[in-house]
Parts: sequence; structure tokens; C-alpha cells
Amino acid sequence: MNAPTTPIDAPAFPSFAEMTAVFARVGCLSFGGPAGQIALMHKEFVEDRRWISEERFLHALNYCTLLPGPEAQQLATYIGWLLYGTRGGIVAGTLFIVPGFIVILALSLAYASFQQTDLLTNIFYGIKAAVLAIVVEAVLRVSRRALRNGVMVALAAIAFIALFFFAVPFPIVVLAAGLFGYFGARQRPELFVGGGHGGKAKAGYGPAVIDNLVTPADPSWRNALKVLLSWGAIWLLPFLIVGVTAGWQSTFAASYAFFSQMAVVTFGGAYAVLAYVAQEAVQTFGWLAPGEMIDGLALAETTPGPLVLVLSFVGFLASYRDPMGLNPAVAGVIGATLTTWATFAPCFLWIFLGAPYIERLRSNQALSGALAAITAAVVGVILNLAIWFGLHVVFQEVDAVDFGPLHMSLPDPLTIDWIALGLCVLAAILTFRTKLGMVPVLAIMGVLGLAVGVAT
Repeated sequence: MNAPTTPIDAPAFPSFAEMTAVFARVGCLSFGGPAGQIALMHKEFVEDRRWISEERFLHALNYCTLLPGPEAQQLATYIGWLLYGTRGGIVAGTLFIVPGFIVILALSLAYASFQQTDLLTNIFYGIKAAVLAIVVEAVLRVSRRALRNGVMVALAAIAFIALFFFAVPFPIVVLAAGLFGYFGARQRPELFVGGGHGGKAKAGYGPAVIDNLVTPADPSWRNALKVLLSWGAIWLLPFLIVGVTAGWQSTFAASYAFFSQMAVVTFGGAYAVLAYVAQEAVQTFGWLAPGEMIDGLALAETTPGPLVLVLSFVGFLASYRDPMGLNPAVAGVIGATLTTWATFAPCFLWIFLGAPYIERLRSNQALSGALAAITAAVVGVILNLAIWFGLHVVFQEVDAVDFGPLHMSLPDPLTIDWIALGLCVLAAILTFRTKLGMVPVLAIMGVLGLAVGVAT
């Protein structure tokens, strides 16, 4: 796609080098999870630089929210694509990932090497409480944006009940919500209006480089087939190489296949991805314990880049503990790299394949309704994640209970950890009342966890 003509009175079209430098900066500063990262990109590209208009920004965000995988990284890729086509999208999406991946790789190695020491165990004892508060905050934040009426509230409640009490597969919940929103919006469009992370669109930023007057490249089946074949090969080639060299039953191949599947079915953004992976990696594959999944989320919360870089932590531990004759650290690095590739390569495919068509459907009411319904259902997904985390933080034993169609997790009330509960309450106060910010709260709770360990 060629660079579009700059609208009259808009800022000068950025050079490719300038775009690269700004996305590198965003990648290094993108702390705070999806909401914080999207807010950072809104300030950089909509408010300060006016590279993209508010309406186009929210339209791109809504499409990315609808996709499986991390919406913030996909939004960066989309904006890069709007500016400089495929090469712009590749640079923008990759720079959003690389700084955080390097950090999470170093932290994963330290965690795997020193996990059994009292020092690290005690620090994470406190950090887990902070992570739980952060996830609860995410439930409230997303619900305020998504649950605009009784229909949206009902969708969120049904999604939570289906997941928590009946263990309905996540893709079925998302598909059902999307279909309900798609057809519901055709009958009652006023009930299926999404707000986007930015809420109601604001005016007053001035003309933008990419606005409603700028038309992207025309979509075509020929280009779509080219994208599908090229990016499909980029996605699947590492799996073939690993299968041939390490064996199809190896941890490398198993984790690559799992995270490739995850990339297809985990709709609803980062927290939805975590809900799915937390259950599968812990309960199905046994790659790590429930508490370790929370530790990984805590690490990802303190690093720049997408929250789903916690998956790199999972891939590292899985391969570190089953190195298949390699040095464990080397196996861990390979596992983390393969996991990251399997997670993010599809994100580029979704953008480059779908964005040209989505740009032509900016006014499609039914598509917007499907997106709004899925976003509402994701509130139930995140609530399910919050409760799952909370049970494993506060109780020492959590059992799976099956009774007829019911399939749920219930804690043993006699195993409640009162100190952990107190730390959770304190973390909630720091998160919701003091407004210190995520990183300071994590640091404070880590120090408190260390103090509790020393005292006991």
C-alpha cells in the first residue's frame, strides 16, 4: 500500500525513519497492560502527532478487539499498516514486542534458576496479591466501557456462568456472543453500540494524516491469497523445522502447536488469552503450577509490551524443565522464542489479511454489533480469570468439582491463607484508593511479601 495523500492542514506525512523511531519509543514505554498501551498510542498518534484521526483509531481498535490475540500489538500493527503498508505494519508490530520479550526472557531465566530460593518465593508471595488487584481492576475498567445496557450486562453474566460453572469452551462463548450481536444489531442497533477503549470519540485534535478522506488500498482476492500463503508459511515453518529436528512429540513441537491453536481461538484481548492459557498450561499439560502462572503474569505486568508475553514465560519453563538433552537455559530460550513466534506471527496475518476489508466496512452496523457483544462477553471472561486467580492465591487447596453438567473449581475453606488474604486487601486499597500506579504497587507488595517471609 502506498503512502496516502496528506489531507489539507494535516501534519506532514512522517518519514519511515520517523515512524520507526516513534514505534520503538512506544515499545519501550508500553507499560500498564492493554489499556495503558492503547492510551499511550492514542496520545502519541491521535493527540500529539495527529497521524491518525480519532474515528479511524477507534475503528482500528474495534477490529483488533474482535480478533484473537493481543489487541494492543495488533493496533500498533494496524496503524503501521495504515501509514506504510506491510513494511510499516511489520516494523510497528515487531517493535511493540521486542523490548518486552528481551526483558521477560531475562526474568524467566532468573525465575527458573532461583525459584526455589526463599528470597524469590517470598517476593512473589506479595506480588501475587498485587496481580489479583490488577486483574480485578481490569474487570471494572472493561465493564464500564462495555456494559452500556441490560443486554450487555446479561451477555457478560451468561459468559461468566458458562465458563466458571459449566466449563463451556471459550471459542463457543465468543462465537455465540458474536452471532447474537451480529443479528441483534440488525434488529435493535441502539442496544449494540461499543465504546472502544477511548470511550466516546473526541473532537478538537485537528486534521490528521490518516482521516476519513484517506482511502487505503483496494482489497482484492489476489492480494488476500498472497498474504494468506506468505504469512501462513511464516507462521507454520518453525513448527515443521522443530517437528523434523526435535521430534513431533517433543516439548518444542507440543508447545508450538498449542500456542498456534491459542492464537486462533483466544478472542477478546490479553486477559482472555490468559484465562485460556492459564487453564490449559496448568491443568492439561502440567507445564507449571497455578501459582507459577500468577508469577508469570506478575513478571509480564512489570515489563513493557503486550501482557501476553507471559506466554513466553510459559514456553521458557516448559522447555527449561524438559530440555531434551540441551542445556536447560538454551532449551528455555528456544522454547520462549518459539512460543513468541507462534503467538504473534498470526497477529500480523490477521491485520494484513483483514484490514483492507475492515477499512471498507467502517459503517457496517452488524459488524459493530458483533464486536460490542463479544466485548461484553469478555467482561465475563476476565471475571472468570480473576476468580480463578483469587482462589489459588488465597487458598492452599482448590479442587475441581463435577456434578452433572456442573464443572467448576471450589476451594477447601480450611486451607485459607489469612496472611495472603490480608495482602490482597492491602493491594486492593493501594490499587483503587491511592492511584500509585501498577509498578509501584507491585514493588510495595513484593517488599511486603519479603518481609512476611522473613518474619515467619
